[in-house]
Amino acid sequence: MISNKTVTGIILVAGNSTRFGQNRNKNFELINGKSILSYSLNAFDNNLYIDNMIVVIKQDDRQTIKKIIDEEKINKKIDIVIGGNSRQESVYNAIKVVESDIVIIHDGARPAIKQEYISKCIEEMNCFKGVSIGVKSKDTIKITDDDGIVVDTTKRSNTWIIQTPQCFDRKVLLNLHEKYKRTEVTDDCMILEKGGYKVKIIEGDYTNIKVTTYSDMNIIKEFLNII
Repeated sequence: MISNKTVTGIILVAGNSTRFGQNRNKNFELINGKSILSYSLNAFDNNLYIDNMIVVIKQDDRQTIKKIIDEEKINKKIDIVIGGNSRQESVYNAIKVVESDIVIIHDGARPAIKQEYISKCIEEMNCFKGVSIGVKSKDTIKITDDDGIVVDTTKRSNTWIIQTPQCFDRKVLLNLHEKYKRTEVTDDCMILEKGGYKVKIIEGDYTNIKVTTYSDMNIIKEFLNII
């Protein structure tokens, strides 16, 4: 039973925000007077399954992060971990200091995440070692070779755009991170796939976007106003 397992929420804030184009960490941008990161922190703080949290940061952002946490008056215990040079390294830095049964990993820059998706991810851990939120692709997806020549077309109904949160058995994820440390992966589900594990995708919705470019700010403001 999930109720008998401990759960740590891991929020990733250690990226470079290069595509945001403002020479600053996008997680600190304000929407309705609150930082983008604040929305993710509060979502995890309010979830009944999550016992404690880790925020993975860049060293230079430590004071700003502490200020945001203090201002939000988060109830759950929060630890800060310094990230690495990649998302993969940042996740590894977090999960190797965690002792919980389950970890649920989220991009800090997805502030419109809904409670139901956090809970559904965790609940599915009764049956799987890895679970992710995602949405079905609205467009036809083509697979090409390195020269841009189409080699395959995916079936749209089976083609998903992966989001976060993503939830994992901590021991399984830690072992696979260590096994595939020198293999480049774009998300943690890919590590489980390489290890031969089945990954369950739960259908979320299109409001759970990640703030990537500055133009995304207007979109996410609208979503946060209707949630």
